[in-house]
Amino acid sequence: MLLREVDYARPATVDEAIALLAEHDGARPLAGGQTLVNVMKARAASPDVLVDLAELEELRSIGFGSDGRLEIGAMVTYAQLVSSSEVEVARPILGEVAATIADVQVRNRGTIGGNVCVNDPTNHLPPLLVALDAHFTIRGADGERTVDASDFFQGVYLTAVGVGELLTKVSVPPAVSGTGDGFAAVTIGKHGTCIVDAAASISDEGGVGSTEPLESRGAGSADARAGAVRVVLGCVAPTPVRATTMEEGLAGAELSEAVVRGASEGLGATLDPPSDVHGSADYRRALAETLAVRAVLQAASRRTA
Repeated sequence: MLLREVDYARPATVDEAIALLAEHDGARPLAGGQTLVNVMKARAASPDVLVDLAELEELRSIGFGSDGRLEIGAMVTYAQLVSSSEVEVARPILGEVAATIADVQVRNRGTIGGNVCVNDPTNHLPPLLVALDAHFTIRGADGERTVDASDFFQGVYLTAVGVGELLTKVSVPPAVSGTGDGFAAVTIGKHGTCIVDAAASISDEGGVGSTEPLESRGAGSADARAGAVRVVLGCVAPTPVRATTMEEGLAGAELSEAVVRGASEGLGATLDPPSDVHGSADYRRALAETLAVRAVLQAASRRTA
């Protein structure tokens, strides 16, 4: 289906983009366009004005803030995440997951900002960024604000970015001693959308009740105890879901496979996922437990000394 007629603007600065978004009630920012253009073709969305962000080079940078957090501009593409030395040093899981999204053409055009602002429940990055305790910087006519990942995702295709506002960057704390990250998914085809996915992050050297240094216990070994554990599920609800009971069961525990599997028991029963042509609700509940275990074990095996 062809696009219906739409006005088009290509601002040269972020402030100009925000002014355009605020001026037109039906305006939408255009990042990579990998989702929005297809949605418009299907007439599921009909913005009056497309505000193309392609010229905003300040949104394409990857670097470190004064607080040491990894800062990723909203227009950074998946391909940039894959090849970034800063990402590789600070949080390599971001590049690894980005490399599994769709195909090369999509990775060259799709952006981190577009991915999270669309907040399709099947997208890879929302649950991962919640697990990594990311912060989102949103700018509007009244100034700038920062929103935690746990508050950013609000519903299907709905986020904390309001009318006349623009996501400018995503920041993630760098990995420190004892940190490990993991991600597991079952997808529709090798590079398809997710049926269920799970992200995990382990931090806090030594863990609860342990004074023994992580190095002496062996990072990634079965007897390395967890400190803070974050386990987040995707594709089972409109927004990423924290597996808090599993997290509590793993806090301070030895990260052996038996312990992790034990902590995941009953997780599926707490979920109310949808059924569709790709899987029933019960199938997704079972997958959620399996993938949560895989993500945590991967994170445990990657803990840094």
